[in-house]
Amino acid sequence: MPEIGNAESVALSGKSAEATEGVLGLREVVVALAAALGRPAVEGGLPGVFERQIERLLTVRSVRLREIPARYQARLVTPTRTAESIVLGVPTADPRVQAVLEATFERDRRLDGDDTALLTVAAELGGLVLAAAQARSPQRQTQAEGAEPLIGSTPAIEALKDRVERVARTDFTVLIEGESGTGKELVARQLHELSRRRTGPFVAVNCAAVVETLLEAELFGIEDRTATGVKGRRGKFEHADGGTLFLDEVSDLAPAAQAKLLRAIQDVAVERVGGTGTRRVDTRIVVATNRPLADLVEQGAFRADLYYRLSGVDIRVPPLRQRPEDIPALAAHFLDRHRVTRDLSISDPAMDALCLHDWPGNVRELERLIERAVALAPSRQIQLSDLPPRVCGRYAEVLAPSVKARESMRAWGSRYAKLMFERCGRNKRATARVLGLSYHTLEAYLRYGSVSRTSAAKVPDWAKAGDQTDQTDQADQADQTDGPTDGPRQA
Repeated sequence: MPEIGNAESVALSGKSAEATEGVLGLREVVVALAAALGRPAVEGGLPGVFERQIERLLTVRSVRLREIPARYQARLVTPTRTAESIVLGVPTADPRVQAVLEATFERDRRLDGDDTALLTVAAELGGLVLAAAQARSPQRQTQAEGAEPLIGSTPAIEALKDRVERVARTDFTVLIEGESGTGKELVARQLHELSRRRTGPFVAVNCAAVVETLLEAELFGIEDRTATGVKGRRGKFEHADGGTLFLDEVSDLAPAAQAKLLRAIQDVAVERVGGTGTRRVDTRIVVATNRPLADLVEQGAFRADLYYRLSGVDIRVPPLRQRPEDIPALAAHFLDRHRVTRDLSISDPAMDALCLHDWPGNVRELERLIERAVALAPSRQIQLSDLPPRVCGRYAEVLAPSVKARESMRAWGSRYAKLMFERCGRNKRATARVLGLSYHTLEAYLRYGSVSRTSAAKVPDWAKAGDQTDQTDQADQADQTDGPTDGPRQA
């Protein structure tokens, strides 16, 4: 076996040392990334940590790890090398997305073969860094996992889920109606996620938030040099090509925009502002409104022809007050969302108060209330005192007197019977039917303590406003007879 000369031996040992140094350098990069995973907020995120570590490892001017936005149709050719930079391709999970690792250096800094090899390995590692960064991003995580589910198990919400699933199988235009805060955009996202367009974009536009003079350009795009200093750009219809366009508060569209929207739906094409031709788009349109469009058509505030184009496949989102049984599940869902910040639970009295509230702001109001409690509750359990007065008012108004007076169950039963008595229009037979009591048992509850015709003045207004008229009307005639028929007769 031939002996290795001294010069050759020194060269080999030098290369071995450089290789060892490169391996150790990459090890430091991985260790820094692992440490960053345990910190909730890092400057520049994981890509920023990665870039700074590679800069130190190779002593170059800058390193940038980035994705090429999808709006840029051209793809960069990699690898590309100039006198002061090198661009390498980075692997991505989605073949439609291109990512690159770009390093810039001084003119007198020449990259040798070992430097290039280290950058090549770094580019491969960069693909994992981007994937980890996307997984940590709440926005990307929501996109990856799809829209949040529709929470609830009441018949109203189950019927809504079933309707959404059936409508999602089609490409028809959908009209979603419901009060503000009921979750119309969530329903629209569910339609998108369950449809064949789930891999395409979901583009949401709040028509009420866009300036009227800019709305047409926002929806349909604008041609280059339409006005001085104006650059051409695509509108939301073109951005949603292959996916779903969600138009919220469509009832606020100006008449001119309504006419253009009607034409876009009819022709499946859009004409940019300042343009002379149309562009065909493959976009599913989902619109939402918190005001019934049929009423607006009757008032002349909305085009009838557009209404008939949008309606037909309708989805009505029920308000929260019509499904109070879903409130515990919704509250638990919102608490779980913030469990990383604070791990809280809700006491039974607080939950009862939540279920009794009317929720004029619907699910959005409940969500904000839970966020308030997460921020302000002094203990690990949300108590009745942690709720704002507008929410716990009714519950406290009924229970607080009994709790403070340490009343017995019989006294509390009497208080509740009297409340229901007023709610049923002081009709004993209707009250007994609602409470599931016999006529004479109800009379015993009403006689307990003090009861008189003036007791109605002590009853909260909301308790008097019950919708028990159907039961009261049926019992009116029977209540005028000499005695009861559903309780034990007196001898």
